[in-house]
Amino acid sequence: MNKVRTRFAPSPTGYMHIGNLRTALFTYLIAKKNGGDFILRIEDTDRERMVEGAVDVIYDTLRDVGLNWDEGPDIGGPVGPYIQSERMGMFKDYALQLVEKGEAYYCFCDKERLEEVKAIQEASGIMPMYDRHCRDLSEEEIKAKLEAGVPYVIRQKVPLEGSVTFHDELYGDITTPCEVLDDQILIKTDGMPTYNFANVVDDHLMGITHVVRGNEYLSSAPKYALLYKAFGWEEPVYIHVEHIMKDKQHKLSKRDGDASYQDLIAKGYLKEAVLNYIALLGWAPKGEREIFSLEELIDEFDISGISKSPAIFDPLKLKAINAKYIKALSPEEFFTHAEPKLREVIKRDDIDLRYVASLLQARTELFNDIPETVDFIDSLGDYDTALYVHKKSKTNEQIALDSLNAALPVLEGLDEWTEESIHEALFALIEKLGCKNAIVLYPLRVAVSGKAFTPGGAIELSFLLGKEDTLARIRKGIEKLS
Repeated sequence: MNKVRTRFAPSPTGYMHIGNLRTALFTYLIAKKNGGDFILRIEDTDRERMVEGAVDVIYDTLRDVGLNWDEGPDIGGPVGPYIQSERMGMFKDYALQLVEKGEAYYCFCDKERLEEVKAIQEASGIMPMYDRHCRDLSEEEIKAKLEAGVPYVIRQKVPLEGSVTFHDELYGDITTPCEVLDDQILIKTDGMPTYNFANVVDDHLMGITHVVRGNEYLSSAPKYALLYKAFGWEEPVYIHVEHIMKDKQHKLSKRDGDASYQDLIAKGYLKEAVLNYIALLGWAPKGEREIFSLEELIDEFDISGISKSPAIFDPLKLKAINAKYIKALSPEEFFTHAEPKLREVIKRDDIDLRYVASLLQARTELFNDIPETVDFIDSLGDYDTALYVHKKSKTNEQIALDSLNAALPVLEGLDEWTEESIHEALFALIEKLGCKNAIVLYPLRVAVSGKAFTPGGAIELSFLLGKEDTLARIRKGIEKLS
């Protein structure tokens, strides 16, 4: 099969972790870059860790970011079923094929014996692994135990000598001595396959040509290579990617409560920004460009750009990328996202929310920051007069008091309350005083907002709040400064 076929095979154990989504993205990009198929397979055989509703989370997340699969559980395809628990009947047959070929064997060791062997090995400083007690049982012994109903597993028969070599696109050829490889279990006592065995069989039967997975699977890859060789199957192209780290010492972990895709969306990040940022975690495009749509990522992506070093999840970088996406939204798109956040804190009927949104867009990095940014609009909270001290604007409390006292009668005298009239009046005052703009405008902005950072300047906020409220807030500022 010449066509590139990749698969994303998550376990439905909870939310979509950032690392899982990156694996899905890289897998998708490899397929689409090469005109191939992207397959979704649900690996649900670990029933104890399964979380109700987690399969829907997988579907919803992939669809939300545009990683649409060509074959999968919900749309079918030529190599289904695409849910691993629905494929259980075939795995034992494949394991028995290996037994017949002498590449696997029945193991009848019970739990007590295995624990005893492990304890002895650990006490002797030996790396724990199966001691191959059942590896050379005679056909008569095996037959007798099977007929007696003795529980068994089927183990892979790893060569006792020599080495096994597999190729990874990032790490090159990796050679492992066979003597350090355990005779891993392929079929458990309940007849179910282990994860590693089911993976190999499913990937082959589904025609998977490229496999992207975490580099924690590098240690298992030699056993996979031996299984492919035992069956006479062609190995897929391997891409073992490094972890995404919280910092230099700690991996991002769902168990530790680190951000999932759902968490980031709930915090007000745009899905396009999240996907764009995740693409840059461990992959470097050519050149300095950082902002890519999904279609642009398909064109740009190349396996050679994937790093062998861990990627550090940087919330500030994500926020900066998110801000760029927010700025690129049309005013109508921005308002659609911002309106629910505005309505959380703005209850006044006289406030034009679209005007507030127009002030916010260029200054918004995260939609969840909006309520705190505009919570002064309905009512002015208490604030510290130290806010009036600003080195860059060269203001202090006395200068601020003088400026507010000068601005108050000018604004009181306006018959028409528009942005233009407010602007003309204040700049006429600035010219009359012979001072810099900030001497008048900065204290006014603090007086009407009670904040150091606001969505607009003094003129826009005065217009937004209306004449009566603006004058009342200026008088309150004068009172506080006095």
